[in-house]
Amino acid sequence: MTATQHANRTIRDEIRDYWSDRAATFDNDPGHKITDGAEMAAWEALFHKHLGAARGRRLLDLASGTGEISRLCNAMGFETTGLDWSEPMLERARAKLPDVTFLQADAERTTLPPASMDVIVTRHLVWTLVDPAAAFAEWHRVLTPGGILLVVDGDFVTRNWVARMMTRFAPAATHGHAARHKEILSQVHFSQGARADAVAHLLGNAGFSPVRIDRRLGPIHRAQAAQLGWRKSLLRRCEHRYAICAHKRLPPPA
Repeated sequence: MTATQHANRTIRDEIRDYWSDRAATFDNDPGHKITDGAEMAAWEALFHKHLGAARGRRLLDLASGTGEISRLCNAMGFETTGLDWSEPMLERARAKLPDVTFLQADAERTTLPPASMDVIVTRHLVWTLVDPAAAFAEWHRVLTPGGILLVVDGDFVTRNWVARMMTRFAPAATHGHAARHKEILSQVHFSQGARADAVAHLLGNAGFSPVRIDRRLGPIHRAQAAQLGWRKSLLRRCEHRYAICAHKRLPPPA
């Protein structure tokens, strides 16, 4: 094993352990749990906009966590499979959704068969990737020709002037895992922030086409405002958040 491979393994293990330690309280944090009603409807509208009607298609929810996106997709009519690296997260997801299959694996190395999924969705995974180029190639492999990848993510590092001023005069409360979070962030590929254009470029390099960026997540942010409070809601709206829809092209006709 090379020094680089050893370092990557260590980072991945730390990422897995970090989220495992947060599993018990993960759904208590607004923005992780999807509340029924307006927020769930806003998420469903975003997914329907980019994925269309479910029609029983096979969908893989990567980094499924406690199963909130799987819950959404299952209710929309997709044949849903969740995949996560953290067993404590999976335990909660399985208890929540006993009719959904959940698998333990690294999202960068799914071990799934080629062309086994029609749709892949991820929420807040890409910023944690150690090797996004390899991960995107893996996801392209797992998708069927004509399949769709939907990424919902953001740059959670860069702060605009509004966010900097708010933090300066009223520093944001941090959870007890903040130091570990900062240490992990310093070692992943997008340590300076996962900008939409950079993610889209890497998806194109992996063979996805077309790749479209959607920054219109306002309905979700407005629906989350009641749970977040005015200050955190404003900070969220200032962040560089986005959805990216990418397609695996069909082979040319014979």
